[in-house]
Amino acid sequence: MRRASALVASLALASAHAASLDPARAARIDADVQAILARTHTPGAVVAVVQDDRVVYRKAYGLRDRERGLAVDTGTPFEIGSITKQFTAAAILQLQEAHKLDIDARLATILPDAPHAGEVTFRQLLSHTSGLPEYLEGDDVEAWASKPHTFDEIIARVAGKPLVFAPGSRMAYCNTGYVLLGRVIEVVSHERYRDYVRKHLLRRAGMTHTATVADEPHLAGMAVGYRVDHGRSERAPVIEDSVGGAAGHLVSTVDDMIRWSRALARGEIVGGASVRLMTTATPLAEGSADYGLGLFVDRVRDQPRIGHTGGSFGFTSANEFFPAQHVRLVALTNNTTSPEPGETITNAIFDDLFPAIAAAADTPVADEPAPVTARIKALFDDVQHDRVDATTLAPKLAAKMQAGLAHRLAALFAPYGAPTRTLYKGTRTERGLEWYDYVLAFGPGSRLAFSIGLDDAGRIASLSYG
Repeated sequence: MRRASALVASLALASAHAASLDPARAARIDADVQAILARTHTPGAVVAVVQDDRVVYRKAYGLRDRERGLAVDTGTPFEIGSITKQFTAAAILQLQEAHKLDIDARLATILPDAPHAGEVTFRQLLSHTSGLPEYLEGDDVEAWASKPHTFDEIIARVAGKPLVFAPGSRMAYCNTGYVLLGRVIEVVSHERYRDYVRKHLLRRAGMTHTATVADEPHLAGMAVGYRVDHGRSERAPVIEDSVGGAAGHLVSTVDDMIRWSRALARGEIVGGASVRLMTTATPLAEGSADYGLGLFVDRVRDQPRIGHTGGSFGFTSANEFFPAQHVRLVALTNNTTSPEPGETITNAIFDDLFPAIAAAADTPVADEPAPVTARIKALFDDVQHDRVDATTLAPKLAAKMQAGLAHRLAALFAPYGAPTRTLYKGTRTERGLEWYDYVLAFGPGSRLAFSIGLDDAGRIASLSYG
């Protein structure tokens, strides 16, 4: 379990006028960032490294507007998508500190008419453990989300749908919970969500360059968002401010992201007890989630990590803190693809800063089963190309693949390209299957855990990835 005290003690940032990385390490970072931008067809980015409370690297790359040939600078605003959620979580915790709500109370105490309001708590909404269905899904989601909608129209997309699972039993990332929390903030505070955030969060943190999607037409130097479609980069639509809302409508700069992290860690936004809630993994009926309240609490390269990524129709971002190394990595990009350029960049920079940790994580386990490795490679190639070899699959999995799963996986994995390495990570028995765990590497910062479960007949009965 990661200790929030480490976050509080180590996140506080000193002046942005800081020492620099050694030239060799800076050169590695620069090369990797440029390689990732080229590989993902991302026009531009801004990245920052904060080591031991000092900004030691900050650099802008590429174009904020490709059509007009306008360059990114370190003050360029980008949409930060779901990083907005930590602001929403902090606002809810401020209201709890003011004794205006209790995060363990039911949603019905504030929004009695909301879907499943009597079954879910504010804590479950904050931690993605509510089991509510997702409002941002469906074949129409892009066209629908590009137009303004009222709160009632947004909630109508999930009204009448059953819970996906019993509240508190497991975690599934859900934007719906945060839209509801945004409305809770408005009802309790008697302020519009955006006004509450500006007054009680942004001003306290000294964030003078953070706004919302609705403000984009008036923001000097605003980046244009792009997406990759069939291997080609094109302008992306803009998510409507009212649709993203408390789940993801903020626009910010890399320096304002650093200011936010500094203020949160120093207790200038919420108290230490609330910071610990945000940065502690949420208990489940069995085990714990990899999410606190508004922040992921997970591991990368087997190292503790606390932070969040963000993605909208044309942007990806990452704001990640590694408490064991006392380092914060921030990346803002103006492209949406898979794997996300924002998190890929922060992963690559971590490897560049700590090559021994990266090398250890990329060491395969002994006694690799060569025939299974060959099957993993063949399966992943089939998945990327939307092919189904039913002879290698158990009947249930073959049916799922032929019914559309293969097509969905192809859309997800094709942009990764061919793996550069296939790393064997061990074997385990689980749910009556013999599982073989691998990590697929695709270049700087890009790793994918990929496992297959074989049944007694040696057929692939299940697969997992992440």
